[in-house]
Formats: sequence, C-alpha cells, structure tokens
Amino acid sequence: MKVVLVHGFLDSGRIMESMARHLAGDGHHCLVPSLKPSDGRNGLPAMARQLQQFLDGELEEGERFVLVGFSMGSLISRYYLQELDGHRRARAFFSISGPHDGTWTAYLYPGECVRQMRPGSSFLRSLDSSVHRLESLPVTCYWTPFDLMIIPADSCRWNRGDEVRIPSLIHRWMVSDRRLLNDLSDRLRRNLDPAS
Repeated sequence: MKVVLVHGFLDSGRIMESMARHLAGDGHHCLVPSLKPSDGRNGLPAMARQLQQFLDGELEEGERFVLVGFSMGSLISRYYLQELDGHRRARAFFSISGPHDGTWTAYLYPGECVRQMRPGSSFLRSLDSSVHRLESLPVTCYWTPFDLMIIPADSCRWNRGDEVRIPSLIHRWMVSDRRLLNDLSDRLRRNLDPAS
C-alpha cells in the first residue's frame, strides 16, 4: 500500500523518516513530500495544492493511498481530502497531533497558515463545514495529553472515527513513538491490504 506522510510546521519530510522505515518494514511504500515554505506563509490551502501536485506526479491515475498527517500536516491533509476531492482517492486518514480546534501557540508566529490555525479561525470553521465529505473514509486520530505545542492538547482530539491516546511527552516525539507506530501498523494490517 502507498502511504503518504505529511510533515508539520517548520519541518520537512525528514521528521517522518522513522515512521517511513517502520512502515516499509511492513511492506508499505511511503511517499514523504517536503512542502515549502515550511512555515506555510502562503496558507494551508496553498500547501494542500502543493500536496495534490506531488501526489499527481507520484501516483498513477486513480491509484489509491493512505494519508498520514502530523501536526499542521493534519490540517493540510484535511483540506486536500475535503476541498480538493482527495477523499475520493484516499483509503484511510490518520491524524497525529493535529490542531483540529486550533492552538493558542499560533498567536506566537506571523504568517497566513498560523492565522488559519488559531482557534475559531474562518479556515477551521470552513473545514468543519465540509467534514461530511469524510463520512465514508476510515479515520484515526492520535493525540497526547502532554502536548505543549498544541494548546490546549484537547484540540488534537477529533470526533471523527477512532481516537487513540498516546502518552508521549513531547509533540515531535509522536511520529516516532513505538506505541503509535505499532498501532498504526496494526490498523493498516487489519483494514488494508499492503499489496493493493
């Protein structure tokens, strides 16, 4: 199975390398884009369109895949799925520490995407209004109650699909946390055929 791993704010695809290695060991083929600029100064929709262009270049027409978004990458992924028809191609979506209800730390940095990640932003309200497009898509949401990057940490909880609490002590550690990686592997194994 093709698995697409989308990084977060001020990161690149390198942060997803341990997850990519883990999933490759299960027989999955991981695609790890580095979206630019990493601070999202042009806004989350622009980054989602960049993700769409990456996928159009890497996948065969109609080829399906699993989408995994970390932190800001969860919102980029949601915009792609909900607003750019990605839900028609994706087989499942995994959100890791995504600020679905925004984060107060978004007031500490300038830029369009950061404004869009503030609690109550028009961007987040718009995403909530189109979330019904994910009704047929299996969704899993991972979060840690100790998150100091997404404040409040409960913002990473999402009332879609399954919710998994991973008590990782640091936001960035979530993507390499062995408990999360094993759970993700199990879910892909139970629900999806890696060879398809």
